[in-house]
Amino acid sequence: MAAIIVIAFSFIGCDGGIASTGEGTSAVDLGSAANYVILAKTGVSTAPTSAITGHVGLSPAAETYLTGFSQTDVPASGYAISTQVAGHLYAADMASPTPSNLTTAIADMETAYDFAAGRTLPDKLNLLSGAIGGQTLTPGLYKWTSSVNITSAITISGSATDTWIFQVDGDLDLASATNMILVGALPENIVWQVAGTVTMGTTSHFEGVVLCKTNVAMLANSTMKGRLLAQTSIALNQATVTMP
Repeated sequence: MAAIIVIAFSFIGCDGGIASTGEGTSAVDLGSAANYVILAKTGVSTAPTSAITGHVGLSPAAETYLTGFSQTDVPASGYAISTQVAGHLYAADMASPTPSNLTTAIADMETAYDFAAGRTLPDKLNLLSGAIGGQTLTPGLYKWTSSVNITSAITISGSATDTWIFQVDGDLDLASATNMILVGALPENIVWQVAGTVTMGTTSHFEGVVLCKTNVAMLANSTMKGRLLAQTSIALNQATVTMP
């Protein structure tokens, strides 16, 4: 599995000042959680037809909390398959070694969340009070003590070895028909650590790894390239999720 690549750097902040390199330049290691494009604790649902590339994991909840997938169990394999998933579906009550693998992955997800949340010395603190639509975001550590609302396209610009960590103490909302655009950046190097809920509006497009303390909702025909790792539930509505 690939850890998020990182280099140390300094840059000119959007307000013209020299930005701190901070601890945000430390890599966020997802551990075995990186084996999944979607990983949750209490439930994963889809309103068909969604399209998921990568594995789906759920623990400690049982397979009955994987809803809307019309999945078919593969006997003794420890996984199920679905026409909506180019990968496997795993749940805590499936055959060994799936339960222990999922327990480890969930623990790794929580460790990654704590690591990302614990980075200090942000390059930007409460940038635009969380209303960051229309902005170009350069590499570094960003922190908001409020919610973040993205109502127009944002650009995440850097190189393939740069890292972004976005710490959000509230909710993260991407408005309908709003895109995240990458210039040089890779989605696997972009981490959104969100204490509240994450909502991706209808026909929106999202980029990056979501480490969410609560739940994630992808509304109708929304798309993303990255990972959804939530400590409660994930709900998809005819959504597209592609592993980076």
